[in-house]
Amino acid sequence: MNAANSSQWLQPAFNDPVLDAQTSFRSALKALAEPGVAQPLNRALALENLHSATYALCLAFLDSDTPLWLASRFDTPAIRANLAFHCGCPIVAEREQALFALLDERELADLSTFDNGTERYPDQSCTLLIQLDSLSGGSALRWRGPGIKDVRCVELPLPLVFWQQREARSAFPRGLDAFFAAGEQVVGLPRSTRVLLNAEEAA
Repeated sequence: MNAANSSQWLQPAFNDPVLDAQTSFRSALKALAEPGVAQPLNRALALENLHSATYALCLAFLDSDTPLWLASRFDTPAIRANLAFHCGCPIVAEREQALFALLDERELADLSTFDNGTERYPDQSCTLLIQLDSLSGGSALRWRGPGIKDVRCVELPLPLVFWQQREARSAFPRGLDAFFAAGEQVVGLPRSTRVLLNAEEAA
């Protein structure tokens, strides 16, 4: 897509680009610092299939140094054009090349090809930006780890296979950080958080 053709798709992102970007970035960091607690993320305008919170995450984190992989739902001319204009991030076809991945619930059954970092460079792993219809209504799972006092019950509507895939990709400090966005809210899940999947662990 060349510039002449992509300009027809461009839309405003933030009403106040500097202040809204800073506020969104702080909210995202707070979501990681307090895993499982929904944080407001409402400064961005919704863009086609992207909720306000999802788009704000993209605007806060993506730039020319952050290759992005797009799920098919988000791989549209309008989303590509606006991410290129407002973020400048390269869109990659291979999951292995991505530092960020924009996913929906249909893309969560296989995380095996996303880079989970190395022992020397764990920070170079892929961060998952996952858009859901809601941040509640799923099976209650117990989360433990930094930023959580004792245990926190979280009810994200996610299939069991996602949690199994995440566990298989976790070997701290390696792992996949994730943000779950719906509407104008976001929940963070850093790799340091342990999600208890069975009754023995949860007891």
